[in-house]
Amino acid sequence: MSSQQSHERDPYEEVLVSPRYLAGMGASADASFAPVAHWPHHDLGDTPCQLLVTSPDHRIRIGWYGDDWETWKITASQDATSAPRWTATFNHLTAPEIVAGLTTALAHDYAEADAYAGNGRFLDRPSIYWADAVQPLTDAGWRRKAGERGTVEIVAPDGQAGALIDNRLSGRDDENITLWSGPPGWGTRAEAYFTAGAPSHLIAATTAAMTISAPVVRERHQLNQDLEHLVTLASLSPAAPRAVSAPTPLDVRRTAVVQAVHRAAHAPRTAADLRVVAAQSRTTSTARNRSSNLTPAAAAVTPPASSAAPRHHR
Repeated sequence: MSSQQSHERDPYEEVLVSPRYLAGMGASADASFAPVAHWPHHDLGDTPCQLLVTSPDHRIRIGWYGDDWETWKITASQDATSAPRWTATFNHLTAPEIVAGLTTALAHDYAEADAYAGNGRFLDRPSIYWADAVQPLTDAGWRRKAGERGTVEIVAPDGQAGALIDNRLSGRDDENITLWSGPPGWGTRAEAYFTAGAPSHLIAATTAAMTISAPVVRERHQLNQDLEHLVTLASLSPAAPRAVSAPTPLDVRRTAVVQAVHRAAHAPRTAADLRVVAAQSRTTSTARNRSSNLTPAAAAVTPPASSAAPRHHR
């Protein structure tokens, strides 16, 4: 075996990847939809939006555009037919576990809302303080970076993820907060955008998911080779089977005691018991002798022992 072959890895081996914001989408987006698995799901077939998950009253809509650059599109409206109050989009390189930060918060907000009153924290106005939206990042040690006038950028300690707040934009539909991870490039940078009307606590829930240190599971071939040197990988090997240990002397003695108790429970204990067993034995012998002296005709009427249904022992 050559040196190169000896270092080859199984492309389908499951590995633990950290930081999670560089893990990519993987093979499934299920993690992003798990918090709202109980909501109505609408399969739209061969359309740009292949799957639409909505709150029961349709005020929150989570669209899955699996073949597009903007893979997730999430909106919230005052009612089922009104225009979105805000929009969040996530591209095809975003880890579903980070999208789950937003969908988890939405599920919680909806559960506490009164649909008949048309309220819900998912419709709150954003805070006037930009720091509220990225508080989880600064709490985790991410640092503010100097940028263009009117913008604020918070960057991870490894320099491979961040949040950009653009305070120069004022329109409700302007995308004024961008979350990113990975080097620039179509195949390497994950990006999420929130419009200006997005509630700050929902953005904070998403940024909090970026700071979670626990790794996520991916198969090796699902990782972008251009990012492998930026992540930490740990093999997710199955646990070794437990060896069956030999019985100890104590186990042997316990087994012997149990067997002795069992035999004693099924053996006659008194003279009277012995006489009963003896009488039963004599009765059985007498019946066998009589059976052997039957005439051929009588024997023909009596079913042979071999014709009896076999007994099944438990």
